[in-house]
Amino acid sequence: MNKENFQTFFDCGFSKIRAGTFNTKNNNKNFFSESKFFTDQLNLESKIQNIITSLEKDSDEYINTVNLMIDSPKMLSVNISFSKRLDGSKLKKTNIQFLVQEAKQQILKYYTDYNIAHIVINNYKIDNVDYSYLPEEIKCNFISLDIFFICLPEKLVFYFKDIFSKFNISINQIICSSYAKSINYKNKLNLTDYTSFVDVGFNKTSVISYYNNKILSLEVLPVGGNNITKDISKILETDLSLSENLKINFDQNNMISNDHDFSFETLQKIIFARTEEILELSFNSSGPNSYMRSPFSMVLMGEGSKILDNQYTNKISFAKVINFLEETTEDICRSGFNYLTKLNDQEVIMIPKKRIKQGFFEKLFHLFK
Repeated sequence: MNKENFQTFFDCGFSKIRAGTFNTKNNNKNFFSESKFFTDQLNLESKIQNIITSLEKDSDEYINTVNLMIDSPKMLSVNISFSKRLDGSKLKKTNIQFLVQEAKQQILKYYTDYNIAHIVINNYKIDNVDYSYLPEEIKCNFISLDIFFICLPEKLVFYFKDIFSKFNISINQIICSSYAKSINYKNKLNLTDYTSFVDVGFNKTSVISYYNNKILSLEVLPVGGNNITKDISKILETDLSLSENLKINFDQNNMISNDHDFSFETLQKIIFARTEEILELSFNSSGPNSYMRSPFSMVLMGEGSKILDNQYTNKISFAKVINFLEETTEDICRSGFNYLTKLNDQEVIMIPKKRIKQGFFEKLFHLFK
């Protein structure tokens, strides 16, 4: 063992842990594992340990580092612009690095409780001309960058780092799960029009919007699948465990027995009422209204969205077309793998600290791949 032929990705959600280890030399030897659905995190460490053991056994290799994929109801995105006057000489990557570093320091100054997970340069304005990517061999007198930051709560990052450290495993990259998934599916489906990816989780829904391959916004709504469960529990006066079971299997005829003093129609109304609210909130959070005139599509993903993919979906009162995306553990983990191996020119790559001596900027990030 300990041959280091694999890259491992852990998607740590609030109701399920998924992981995949990818063989960097043989694409046919990838292995995946997931936990059962859970509603509390009391035994989270043992769940993670069981998955680690399973992957190490399948791959015949010790796991020393992992790439952590996480989301949070408290994650946030920040748009910021920074500019600089130059002397008309050829634009260098070090000029861009300086501006990104200045912007990064501002984010760290004002959002002290957050960890920067992703830095995306949405636009380069060079002498009043806009560019989506950094042009080569161009002279510049004035440059301005529109930079998009995605940040995760620092406490959450440290929480998982502490768990994995107990198994002598270090965290390589921190990845926003819903962001990585949206990029992977957008590229896989070749979506270039105005598209919003709605990731319905246990206790949050994230809405990530794109237009012409440019990320417009990332909004987080404090509602998810667990809110539907709580509604069922409160209105029907059932415990949370039974309410969750009713929610997941409500479209099966045998779920409502003669022992229940409520009807299928009542259960359906409760589920669809909250679902319609989530969809409306997601649509209203989908980005600038100026893009609404363009062809628009909404793609639903995440564990919480599975309840909508059934024969009764047409009864939901929502005007927009909904596209359901059936995800597997492999799909989710591969999104993280593809994010690190197929980065585009708009992304600033965060590099973990290493013991080897590096240049000033290289300690902070590499600019592009």
